[in-house]
Amino acid sequence: MSRLIARVLWILPLLLLVLAANQAKVAVDLRATLEEGTPATAEILELEISNRVDVTYDWVSLRVTMPDGQVIEQEQISLPHTLAPQLEGQEQIDVRVRPDAPQPIAITQFARAQWRIAAIQAVMALVGALLMGGGVFWWHRYLRREGDPAERTVSE
Repeated sequence: MSRLIARVLWILPLLLLVLAANQAKVAVDLRATLEEGTPATAEILELEISNRVDVTYDWVSLRVTMPDGQVIEQEQISLPHTLAPQLEGQEQIDVRVRPDAPQPIAITQFARAQWRIAAIQAVMALVGALLMGGGVFWWHRYLRREGDPAERTVSE
């Protein structure tokens, strides 16, 4: 039984690797939008700031009218809880826009912090995957050498 559980546990480091890859992509996409995006002004449609301690992310919905007349709306852009209150009372903010990008809108005043947070989360998930993978590997090695404790008889 322990061997089966040990084999199934390989899913955890794999999931952490997928999370690390996802967060790295988000960081790269946000940075690219910040550096290569077209400067524009966005209208704040809705701002959600939670005062609950257990909710660490808030969100904002934006509408951007590009210089060529194209309108881009993005709903519920996640913001760290510590940054969101800076938008209270504002009707417009400066953004960078890349319409065809995975992260089409980057709020200029927050984008640098946001891509760094995503990059740090990617590194943390990668370290977690390596540690979890090492632990699962060690457990497999232990089971191979010592045998499955659940299969031992009382006579030993």
